[in-house]
Amino acid sequence: MSDWMVTHSPSAGRRPRALSPLREHLRDTFWFAPTAAMVCVVLVWAVAAEIDTKLVEALQDEREYDTVRELLKVAEDAKIVVTTVSSAMMTFIGVVFSISLVAVQMASGQFSPRVVRIFVRSRITKATFAVFLSTFLLTLLVLTSYDSEPDPRLVSSVPVVQSLVTIVMVGLSLLLFVMYVNTTLRLMRIGQVIARIVGESFRVAALMPVAAPAEAGALGPETARIAHEGRAGVLRDVNIARLVRVARQHDVVFRLIPRTGDFVVPGTPVLAVHGGKAPPRRALRYAVSVGVERTFHQDLGFGLRQLSDIALRALSPAVNDPTTAVQALDRIVQFLAALSRRPLDASLHRDRRGTVRLVRPVPGWTELVDLGFTEIRGCAVGNPQVTRRLLAGLDDLALLAPEERRAPLLRHRTLLAQAVERGVPEAADRAFALQPDRQGIG
Repeated sequence: MSDWMVTHSPSAGRRPRALSPLREHLRDTFWFAPTAAMVCVVLVWAVAAEIDTKLVEALQDEREYDTVRELLKVAEDAKIVVTTVSSAMMTFIGVVFSISLVAVQMASGQFSPRVVRIFVRSRITKATFAVFLSTFLLTLLVLTSYDSEPDPRLVSSVPVVQSLVTIVMVGLSLLLFVMYVNTTLRLMRIGQVIARIVGESFRVAALMPVAAPAEAGALGPETARIAHEGRAGVLRDVNIARLVRVARQHDVVFRLIPRTGDFVVPGTPVLAVHGGKAPPRRALRYAVSVGVERTFHQDLGFGLRQLSDIALRALSPAVNDPTTAVQALDRIVQFLAALSRRPLDASLHRDRRGTVRLVRPVPGWTELVDLGFTEIRGCAVGNPQVTRRLLAGLDDLALLAPEERRAPLLRHRTLLAQAVERGVPEAADRAFALQPDRQGIG
């Protein structure tokens, strides 16, 4: 915890960029990277084709027909490689796609459906698909560049540079395929998935500016409310940069009413205006984004939600894997320990002059503790490995948290002890289950 707390001070928080929501939404899609890569490879092919054409024209102007003839031979040899690559690349794409589907199905069934987004957002997966599709498209384009004219005096283009680019793309494809298989195998291990989740949770916390509760309450009188228009869905994020800019222009303060991750329907108030008149609706267009599922972008509690889901599935009778639940509890305790002394409840965003322009509600300490422990505690009875780790985690957090934040931790400890007393008939088993142990049983 100490390394993270030193690097990310509670008052830290980078100023959000205007395009950050768009970037996050594109990362949740799978079409953008392959499409952009194929557009780029068309441009590269056009440049390479132009170079080949200019090269042949220059040699013909110099009457270097023997050199052109040699280039034709090289190009004919390269054509065999290009043709082979073109037919084999679709097989490679099918293999990668099959591996991805198997990995996604295993993650969804064994861990939680909410961790599937890790595979969708995987940069190496997108890069592999993008390079494979681009290589296949490039081979087709190169094959169209071959001139059927064998006379070096009349040939218009010899795709030598294009063939070299194709070979480079093939080498890059092979390298990415090895990296992709390695990354996918790592993501199929629960420890790696849990580490990814908590890593993203820490990034969300590090980018969230905070302030004292008194600052969040001194907003002035509420003058208007702005309702959500459009489709119903989960509040994924808000365009902080745009809202801050509009609030500064109209000299008001916006307060986000629902929390990121809440489900909103048309007509639900989403923004409260403090200190002045509400800006025109067109100024707030695309400032609020809803979708079908939660994302990490601005959702402080989403990581705990996923970790809790993984632990609950591990504790279900169908899976019965308490060790996985203990691994999830390890990371829950780690994340809560990092937030134990950090101001919560509200995130304040300021303009360049330091004036508060947007207030976003975030989960408070009690809500985060309940999210992390309530459901696991309810399913832990009968699994002494989990109850022992849960007690040790609560005790560790009680030592780290300030006095005013210990009440929810002590409440969960008391409720867990009561549940074990009711659910475990043997006194020796109860005593064993209620002994704190950071490894559970070991």
